[in-house]
Amino acid sequence: MGQNRRTPIPNIDIGKVYDSRYGESDINIEAFGKLAEFFGRNMPVHRHDRFFQLHYLASGQIRLYLEEQQYLARAPLFFFTPPTVPHAFITETDAEGFVLTVRQELVRLLLHTLPAAQLEPWLMQPACVELQDEVAAQRLPLLLGLLSEEFMGEGRGREAAMQGLTQLILVAALRLSQHAGPTAHFRREDLQIFHRFNALIEQHYREHWSLWCYGEAMGVTESRLNDICRRMADLPSKRLIHDRLLQEARRLLIFSASSVNEIAYHLGFKDPAYFSRFFLRETGLKPSDYRRRNS
Repeated sequence: MGQNRRTPIPNIDIGKVYDSRYGESDINIEAFGKLAEFFGRNMPVHRHDRFFQLHYLASGQIRLYLEEQQYLARAPLFFFTPPTVPHAFITETDAEGFVLTVRQELVRLLLHTLPAAQLEPWLMQPACVELQDEVAAQRLPLLLGLLSEEFMGEGRGREAAMQGLTQLILVAALRLSQHAGPTAHFRREDLQIFHRFNALIEQHYREHWSLWCYGEAMGVTESRLNDICRRMADLPSKRLIHDRLLQEARRLLIFSASSVNEIAYHLGFKDPAYFSRFFLRETGLKPSDYRRRNS
């Protein structure tokens, strides 16, 4: 399997995910930390058809990849992702904020009064913006917080309030997007290897591949793979594999009725006791204790 083999970029049907949790809605907003616990803080390259997304971070640092642009930015910041745009990111454990997801038809409806020459380029252009201005840094999270309250509430005029707040947020993002965040440039080949490594992790993490196997599959040495991961994600390559195992273990412990032993075998551990030691070492909790705490 050579490194030139093209891997389809997965499309996460986020509308289906949200609809199954909250009911059908054109607007969804979630705490960033809550989504990070579910999906993980290392989000490999993916896309969302039919939805715009705005991620706002009030704290922490992010390594972000939007199409072929790479950013290393520190909160407060936001990044804007149009439909179908490939993106990936890694955040620190203290990164908190909001994730706003809006169906593309509604975005155009809310902004229809803007001149097309101004609107269309922005709707097609991903952006990462560090909020240096104190007023902007305060206004955007305030609007997102108000929208979150409306989203979780059942007050009269809820939909109208949500649409009005979403419109204000989109206009604020449009105004701020003229200021670009700092860009860290990496070799295109290294970026492709990094994304390919994440795709292979997704395919084989249950098989507990060694780093040699991953490197062999991509035609690179272990040392080069580790060097790329440290430069791209500030993490060693083995840490990315362990994080994916932990992410799936957490999901299964919270959302499935499977026993700890069954989860261990499902994740490719031949000895459930070793799985428990692995989980305890990485999280500070036994699997059973983690399940009770998050039940």
